[in-house]
Amino acid sequence: MDHLDETIHQPVRLKIMAALKALPNREPIEFVRLRTIVDATEGNLGAHLATLEKCGYIEITKDFVGKKPRTRVALTTAGRRAFERYVDYLRGILDGTP
Repeated sequence: MDHLDETIHQPVRLKIMAALKALPNREPIEFVRLRTIVDATEGNLGAHLATLEKCGYIEITKDFVGKKPRTRVALTTAGRRAFERYVDYLRGILDGTP
């Protein structure tokens, strides 16, 4: 990667990606739990998730538990690779390597 991924670099999206990367491959997290982790409002988190979904970095699934709606978010394979490239890019800056 020769440039910073501006989509991931935004602070709330970076927190989202880091939280999802910490989970086992493609394991989803509930929206409510993710909102607590990244300390965002419902609307703010929803907007950032829409941006990440549009880029193909995350997958959002909606279903019901009984009659209660549930939204879950998971990192895609492309999102995992993009986040790893992002971290490698930052490490390169810190290490002084291209």
